[in-house]
Amino acid sequence: MEPYRATTRRHLATSPFKPPVREPLKVFAPGDRVSHDREGLGTVAAVEEGIAVLVDFGPNRIRVLAPFAKLHLL
Repeated sequence: MEPYRATTRRHLATSPFKPPVREPLKVFAPGDRVSHDREGLGTVAAVEEGIAVLVDFGPNRIRVLAPFAKLHLL
């Protein structure tokens, strides 16, 4: 079994394959209603541009880090 790799390998200039396309970061504003895959519905409380979003899920607040794969704008 291979160990988990936290980052992807860099694209070599001599590679015959195209480099992977990066998706643009999602943009959130305070007060936006969002849905999280595990936590459910919440409201954006604060935004750290390009770094993280603080989301209020009722009794608890969670800091979701970029690239916000599990966070969806409603």
